Amino acid sequence: MPIALLALAIGAFGIGTTEFVMMGVLPQAAADLGVSIPTAGNLITGYALGVVIGAPALTILGARLPRKAMLIGTMGLFTVGNLLFALTPSAEIGTVFRFLAGLPHGAFFGAGAVVATSLAEPGNRAKAVSMMFMGLTLANVVGVPLGTLLGQQFGWRATFAVVAAIGLVAVAAIVRLVPAQGRPAPSDASVRGQLAAFRLSQVWLALAIVTFGLGGTFACLSYLTPILTDVSGYSPTGVTGLLVLAGLGMTLGNFLGGRVADKALTPGLHAVLIGLAVVLAAFTITSGDKLAAAATVFVIGALGFMVAPIMQAVVMDKAGGAPALVSAALQSAFNVANSIGAYAGGLAIAHGLGLLSPNLVGSVLSVLGLALAAVSGTLERNTKRAPVAPAESVEVPAMRTERELVAA
Repeated sequence: MPIALLALAIGAFGIGTTEFVMMGVLPQAAADLGVSIPTAGNLITGYALGVVIGAPALTILGARLPRKAMLIGTMGLFTVGNLLFALTPSAEIGTVFRFLAGLPHGAFFGAGAVVATSLAEPGNRAKAVSMMFMGLTLANVVGVPLGTLLGQQFGWRATFAVVAAIGLVAVAAIVRLVPAQGRPAPSDASVRGQLAAFRLSQVWLALAIVTFGLGGTFACLSYLTPILTDVSGYSPTGVTGLLVLAGLGMTLGNFLGGRVADKALTPGLHAVLIGLAVVLAAFTITSGDKLAAAATVFVIGALGFMVAPIMQAVVMDKAGGAPALVSAALQSAFNVANSIGAYAGGLAIAHGLGLLSPNLVGSVLSVLGLALAAVSGTLERNTKRAPVAPAESVEVPAMRTERELVAA
């Protein structure tokens, strides 16, 4: 595979680390900045909102830029945002810097996927994209646990200073390893063409399923560290091992989700969301035992991250000829889920429902995701059962599918 993919993987590793390591150092950041844990949860929400806004906005603004310039610009903004956050004087200003660091998240992955496929041979393009996303997977297994351990030993600011350094390394690697990229073709840069996919109700339903389905996972994961220390009885150092376990679960879930998407898309999605709702609710009980808590954390990571590749397959199928902006919107949906989960979980804690209440909140959000998936499946079946025009008829507008309406 081309060595340039290493540069993309480094960038993905940095992005994955900064997105999730905040959950591991949340107690340290809250204590240092003089705020409660629920208030410190806004640092998670701020990053997520940055992704939500930045993914489509920067994708549109940079649609006519050469892809290499887009990669350098987004990774440079990521580096600056994390460095400023490491120096923040307060939680309020820190939330703004986290928002800044989140802005380039989705646009980087969108441009990176295009570059990865352009560098690979036709038979290896999917593998090339997976190599870039391998950096994101490794962030969950290596970056987040090590970043958490670094924050516990030297303070949370050291963690984000190192993340900024990773961003700088990624910029240098992109400059050195990624070959020059021409400007996108006018058809690929057309905003009107990209926006056309959003006329499809199934695209919006898919994004909503991601928002609530993964929102349930993040409601739990956002407050996982205090749950494991204050309820399960793990030491802060022991939590690092549990975060590795969660990362391994996420990696397995990402792999299995892709297999499920290929073989049984809709039934698989329903089964995963049901399992997620059950295991999140069960964590309110299993968190009281160290071994049971560890096993549950692994399963939550696996089921939660099975949702992502399944919904990636759904969205790309519904997007038709406009995958770039829809893929960016999917990144936004992932981080709306992060934001909603962190906020709803923190709200439950703030109202005196206890540290375990985010698990029940997460279970409810997963059930909402399941209800939306059922609606989507019903619409899909109704569309397939709709009568079709006779073979000799060439124009029957009332019988046309949503995809055909967009193409028209």
